[in-house]
Amino acid sequence: MGLSDSFFNKVEKKTNVNKDTILDLASRLKNGNMKNEDTLRSIINDLSNITGKPVSKEQSDKIISTILNDNVPKNIENMID
Repeated sequence: MGLSDSFFNKVEKKTNVNKDTILDLASRLKNGNMKNEDTLRSIINDLSNITGKPVSKEQSDKIISTILNDNVPKNIENMID
């Protein structure tokens, strides 16, 4: 089941990142190795640049640790509300 347009609208409203950019990043995530720290750092850096919100090394490390340890919530749509 894909994400709804309302999800993309919520994300765009909160981040000013449009659906096409999100889908491009999703494609990179799908085709990249999500257990590779370099891939994750690159994507986090790109997201930081796109959103204009800096991510500290500590924040980046925490995000990567969460992903590598499979602690990502299964329903990310609930995190946007």
